[in-house]
Amino acid sequence: MNVNSSSTLLAVPTGPLQISDLPPINEGEIASDIGFSLVIPTYKERDNIHSVVQILTQTLNEYIPEDYELIVVDDDSPDLTWEVAQLLTKEYPQLRVMRRQGERGLSSAVIRGWQVARGQVLGVIDGDLQHPPEVLTQLLSQISQGADMAVASRHVDGGGVSSWSAIRRFLSRGAQILGLIILPGVLGRVSDPMSGYFMVRRSSIAGATLNPVGYKILLEVIGRGNIQKIAEVGYVFCERKEGESKVTWKQYVEYIHHLIRLRLSTGRLKRINQLAANFPMGRFLRFGLVGLSGVFVDMAMLYLLSDPSTLGLPLTRSKIIAGEIAIFNNFLWNDAWTFADVSMRQQQWHQRLKRFLKFNAICLAGLMLNVLVLNVVFNFLIRNRYIANLIAIVIATIWNFWVNLKLSWRVTDVK
Repeated sequence: MNVNSSSTLLAVPTGPLQISDLPPINEGEIASDIGFSLVIPTYKERDNIHSVVQILTQTLNEYIPEDYELIVVDDDSPDLTWEVAQLLTKEYPQLRVMRRQGERGLSSAVIRGWQVARGQVLGVIDGDLQHPPEVLTQLLSQISQGADMAVASRHVDGGGVSSWSAIRRFLSRGAQILGLIILPGVLGRVSDPMSGYFMVRRSSIAGATLNPVGYKILLEVIGRGNIQKIAEVGYVFCERKEGESKVTWKQYVEYIHHLIRLRLSTGRLKRINQLAANFPMGRFLRFGLVGLSGVFVDMAMLYLLSDPSTLGLPLTRSKIIAGEIAIFNNFLWNDAWTFADVSMRQQQWHQRLKRFLKFNAICLAGLMLNVLVLNVVFNFLIRNRYIANLIAIVIATIWNFWVNLKLSWRVTDVK
């Protein structure tokens, strides 16, 4: 294999953000069969870049020696990150460097890096040491076992975050819930759709025109690529040691913009097929049976609270109380049965409490939906409180299952 050891900067591709099905061959180069190309997008990472390249090289040399390349794509950092990286190419022959002066943005930097990459598997990792390099070998292992994409996730076994503030956790959860509502066929396929640490087969995205907004390129790749099997590997997101965080409110606005644009542009049939293929029917049936027990609890409490022959409380107030009791009933059964595979590994009281609080918050949102549907149906369609209540329960159950599946029973603890 001929690995470019020249310190010459890579030419920046122009035109549409498309990946070719065959690796590019530049003038004077010999065609080479590289298994893996890892892009490291950077901006003002001068203090980190040497350590990142050193650790990645050591990791990949042990796992796939001489079958990989590292591509630093720098957005013309004022601290001259690209220049530091360029000097490193003499020490690390697998390293290639691109300096972009006419474009900006993490997502487009990754794609430009992939456009010059020679690997059959394309990956991305942050240049700030927040993504643990040792997870690369696990991701590559998943690809070798047949996955089209392997995603490092904070929300599966082995995953977590190191020291996020309550506000950042809230924003992250809120962004995921919003994504599940707007684009369930994409975000529903992975537990951590906000991840920026993943790899994908070149053949799965070759020819697709990518048009990402902001930092969240994973959404774009899943939404526009031809990706069948996705594997996930847990990792702990670490706080940066050098440099400054680039997460701002602008990224959250761009994220919403990206969701809406993907929603409007991706094919409806494709989304439905992907969602159906990844829908956990067995778990949903268990959730449904648990929900059925909650229906009886809910109905019984609604009768005791609202019927004129008993307490005779107003319908809305009775429904809220009855629903909260049913929520508690459902959590106990779901924790012990529906999601037992997760709860058995997280049996400490604070872990169970965290799951209950999440479940309760999601179901309370579902309860608000339930109350709204109940009043609309009862007041405008069917003057029977029990039939109206049953319709409201069905609609709320779909909401409760899908959001709890993605947010409540998953790994989020600090490791």
